[in-house]
Amino acid sequence: MINTGLTFAIVDSWRLPAWLAFTVWGMGSFLAILLVINRVPVMYNVLNMVVRWRNTLLSAMAFTMVIGLLTVMQAFVNGMYRLTETSGQPGNVLILAEGALDEAFSSLAMADSNDIANQPGILKDGEQPLVSCETYLLAAQSVPQPEGKTKRRFLQIRGLVDPVMAGRVHGMTLDSGEWFSEAGIRPDPDDVNAAPLVEVVMGAGMATEMGRDRGTIDGRSRKEFVVGDRFELNNRVWYVTGILKRTGSSFDSEIWSKQSVVGPMFGKERYTTMVARTADNASAQKLKEFFNTEYTKAQLSAEVESEYYKKLSQTNEQFLYAIIIVACIMAIGGSFGVMNTMYAAVSQRIKDIGVLQLMGFKRRHILVSFVLESLLLALFGGLLGCLIGLFADGWTANSVVSGSGGGGKSVVLELTVDGATLISGLMLAMVMGLIGGFLPAISALRLRALDALR
Repeated sequence: MINTGLTFAIVDSWRLPAWLAFTVWGMGSFLAILLVINRVPVMYNVLNMVVRWRNTLLSAMAFTMVIGLLTVMQAFVNGMYRLTETSGQPGNVLILAEGALDEAFSSLAMADSNDIANQPGILKDGEQPLVSCETYLLAAQSVPQPEGKTKRRFLQIRGLVDPVMAGRVHGMTLDSGEWFSEAGIRPDPDDVNAAPLVEVVMGAGMATEMGRDRGTIDGRSRKEFVVGDRFELNNRVWYVTGILKRTGSSFDSEIWSKQSVVGPMFGKERYTTMVARTADNASAQKLKEFFNTEYTKAQLSAEVESEYYKKLSQTNEQFLYAIIIVACIMAIGGSFGVMNTMYAAVSQRIKDIGVLQLMGFKRRHILVSFVLESLLLALFGGLLGCLIGLFADGWTANSVVSGSGGGGKSVVLELTVDGATLISGLMLAMVMGLIGGFLPAISALRLRALDALR
């Protein structure tokens, strides 16, 4: 008999959503009831599955493909949610121009930055406010392909006045290398007559993405950019001085450089964003209200940074709705596949059904036996599907997160397969097995013992 206490322990340890926890409890209780009222030995069903192993594998493959695909899709959505939820510090306030719902559409006057940075509530390091003045922009880069074609991608570049201060405010540290210099450029040691190299610090996700496109260098495959690597953008050569430590946030997908260099280069000489550090989330809320309602020297739109990034989860919801629709369609198709298999199993075992009735097993016992067989098949295929989907954990993928304001960010996210994803996949497989096995089991009840033995 299934231990319901164990079911609740799994639910609690994996912190499943309420609806999924209820589904796990309901399915566990249902299986427990079936096992209690079942009189036909379960080994009978197992032996039949082994004897008809071809049909068993074909049916299990249907479950495996459905659950495996849905697990990967859910892992993608989980990665997007994790990315938006881990971006931003709770005590930070993001300051944009009034009316701007995204950094890309904001424009702040540099003359106002000192006054904004010295407002009460903003933490200081000695006499220096913990404020990062930034210019966020998108730049199109041409990427050569092995077949001679060229594809274009958008790079997220964040121009910073002070990279060390930006790192402190955003909670970002270097994994290797060093911050770019005060000038933001350096001479090209390979060509003294060439334009200076533009120094950059690169997020770990972007380093992996650009290294993947670069292909083979110096006779060996390089999976990611490292300190000292170069790339071309806007007719200039850019030099990597450091790699940011991976945090799972949207900053993993950005390139940081000197604001006074990249701003004029791309026609954005004004700040788009100021990020101020406060003591805690409550202080951040107060500072946000102050800038939005009381500050009059400039028209500003302030937002708690963590809340700003959570609003970019609109794309996540769209993907989630798409997954639900796909799951329903695939579940219906999978259920019909299981139904065909179980109908075939019933037709091949007509004499077995007659013998079971003559042995004294009631029709309800035979019904439960066939339903349990279908659920065993679903469990086997579902486990294989979850196992295949589990390999997707840690994969990286490109996506765009966007909010209702029309803005968005191109990001490199990490697929996440968690306990809730695996449990939901198994529960879907069990539901498919229940639906697909019930009607064939009903048809088995219509057979009379003597008719079945003829």
